[in-house]
Amino acid sequence: MADDHGQHDEHGHGHGQGHAHTHTHIDFAEMLPMLEQEAELFTPLYAEAAGWLRGRQPEPEMIVDAGSGPGVISCLLADTFPKARVVAVDGAGPLLEAARARAARLGFADRFSTLEAELGDGLGDLEYPADLLWASRSLHHVGDQRATLAGFAERLAPGGALALLEGGLPSRYLPRDIGIGRPGLQSRLDAVEQEWFTRMRGELPGAVEETEDWAGLLSAVGLQHAATRTFLLDLPAPLSEEGRAFVATSLGHRRTGLEEGLEPDDLALLDRLLDADDKASVFQRSDVFVLAAMTVYVGVKA
Repeated sequence: MADDHGQHDEHGHGHGQGHAHTHTHIDFAEMLPMLEQEAELFTPLYAEAAGWLRGRQPEPEMIVDAGSGPGVISCLLADTFPKARVVAVDGAGPLLEAARARAARLGFADRFSTLEAELGDGLGDLEYPADLLWASRSLHHVGDQRATLAGFAERLAPGGALALLEGGLPSRYLPRDIGIGRPGLQSRLDAVEQEWFTRMRGELPGAVEETEDWAGLLSAVGLQHAATRTFLLDLPAPLSEEGRAFVATSLGHRRTGLEEGLEPDDLALLDRLLDADDKASVFQRSDVFVLAAMTVYVGVKA
């Protein structure tokens, strides 16, 4: 899993963006470059969220990033909370290797560690309870979300906080009418991806249907729902080269993964948008932007 699941997950991954595949199995280790690319571009949003959490939990001694992916956000949390020890937990060994390398590069190695564990099986052998547990777009990749949340709650210290990033709004990169093809491309991509997401959820081991009332679920597992806030990433046109590269990666990933559910004219439109030599592509057009909204729910253990 990866909290940078988002890295390509409109259900917030992602992980933002879409973990889109023609099948519903996701190899997050294979997605390492894309996960890093998105998390780095979205750093201003995550930094704002981390700053908000610092106001609620000023000096945590132990922070756990549940579904850490390649550790971009884990390291951001280490930077935001300079006295805390950070443990990145993920089920993909190659992503944890990347997280350790990032922490070493940034000078956090002495208070940064990793733990390979599947979130649905618990958080493994954590030595100490967490004062702050961050779970970013990782919970929806677990079959029984309520049971996993209950496991998270058990690993909190008294007064500890669980910050759950789920939901938000689908990201937008282009105007509704881009002058070529049928208007509304991104909305149609979203609709196909919603169907994929429902299949993905249903095929997870031990899948349990759950109303996506995240605040209610926090309360249901014994936590006090303390706050909810949505954070905005607004990168207006004209977009940087890094931003354009991300948009191309995101649309290309969705074009490949959602191909079976898309109409031929939309596939052709995506091909034009991804052709660097086409003046209508995201590499050359002047109206490309990134606008994303992600929601964080905080639950506190009594």
